This record gives sequence, structure tokens and C-alpha cells, in this order.
Amino acid sequence: MSENKTSILLSDVSVEGNLVEKDKIILDAKISGDIKADEVITHSRSNIIGNIKSKIASLGGKLQGNVNSDQITIKKTADINGELNQKTLSIHEGARLKIKTETYK
Repeated sequence: MSENKTSILLSDVSVEGNLVEKDKIILDAKISGDIKADEVITHSRSNIIGNIKSKIASLGGKLQGNVNSDQITIKKTADINGELNQKTLSIHEGARLKIKTETYK
């Protein structure tokens, strides 16, 4: 029986390059590069320049890039500039968005 693992990068971390995580990644860090994981969660102090590919994305920080995910939730602390591709999209009131979005089946 395999268990899912979670990787966490806090606000004092800065990464230049792509991140790949098989399961779940929680980010409150500065990332310059693409992120691929089963589930991606960004918090209010995260600053990402790059694309996100995941099954589930919960976005709460600054993002300049595109998101391709089955399920996207945009929290009120989010500041997003890019294109979103998703099956379902949820946006909390207060988020700052400059986006183009397309829903797929």
C-alpha cells in the first residue's frame, strides 16, 4: 500500500527551474519555472513565474503563467495573469485576475 506524500516549500525558499512532484506540493515560495504535480496548492506569499499542470490546483498567490488542471480553485488572495484550461473552475470573491479561460470535458 503506497501513501501519498506532500512536499512543502515555504516563503524563505526561492527556486529557479522546473518542479515535478508525483503527489501533492504546497507552495509559499518564489518559483521561476514550470510546476507539475497531482495537486498544487499555492498560498498568499507565493510568487510563481511559470506554468502549472496538475489534476487539482488551488491558487492563492501571485502567478504569471498558464494553468492546465481538471479542477481549479482561485482563492481571494490570488493575483493571476495567464490562461486557464480546466474541467471545473471556482473563483472566490476578491481575487485579482487577468485571465483567459477555457473549460474542457
